Amino acid sequence: MTFDINLKNELEAAGRLWLRHAISEDDLEHFDAAALLDAKAGARVKPSHALSAALDSQGTLMQSIASLDPMAKPVRTVAFNKTPDTNWGVPWHQDRVIAVADKHEVTGFDKWTRKSEVWHCEPPQHVLDEMLFVRVHLDDTDHGNGAMQIAIGSHVQGIVPAALAEETAHRYPIESCKAKRGDVLVLKMLTLHGSQPSKTSSNRRVFRIDFASTDLPSPLSWG
Repeated sequence: MTFDINLKNELEAAGRLWLRHAISEDDLEHFDAAALLDAKAGARVKPSHALSAALDSQGTLMQSIASLDPMAKPVRTVAFNKTPDTNWGVPWHQDRVIAVADKHEVTGFDKWTRKSEVWHCEPPQHVLDEMLFVRVHLDDTDHGNGAMQIAIGSHVQGIVPAALAEETAHRYPIESCKAKRGDVLVLKMLTLHGSQPSKTSSNRRVFRIDFASTDLPSPLSWG
């Protein structure tokens, strides 16, 4: 798929872009296999044949992302599943943490943590501004099973302190992210979002991939 300036402009203006029915059935099967969580609420997805197939450069997801940013590459993959046994809500917030290969003291990179043997940190805003936060829906999603809510256009606020996240979000139109299996939601990383717990007994599986189009400053590298 070739670069689409209209889609890119929509994403930059709204902080989000829907790509409906974007993932082929064959590729959805690869995502299904890669996202097996063994009853965990959410987990980083480990390398596997299924993951490689799902993120193949000629696959439907990667071709769709190339239409927005031909240089974008996946730098972190996480899968989530809301069920009656693994259920949660998330207050309004921004995702400002990245995964890196190793810890190095580089100006602007701080708030270091180590989760599941992987180093994470908060980078400067300009790094987040150039990233995409992509959600592949593996099950139908609506308000009843804990769909994510997003504040349209809120990415233009830059870094928002956690204490002001809810107040800031409600200055913008709020969208409940109703989706069908195979729909893809692309977000700017600083778009404010949150969700409520699921009220149903069904699965609500989502595969999340963070994309970046540039390398981190040496000696840092994506983890």
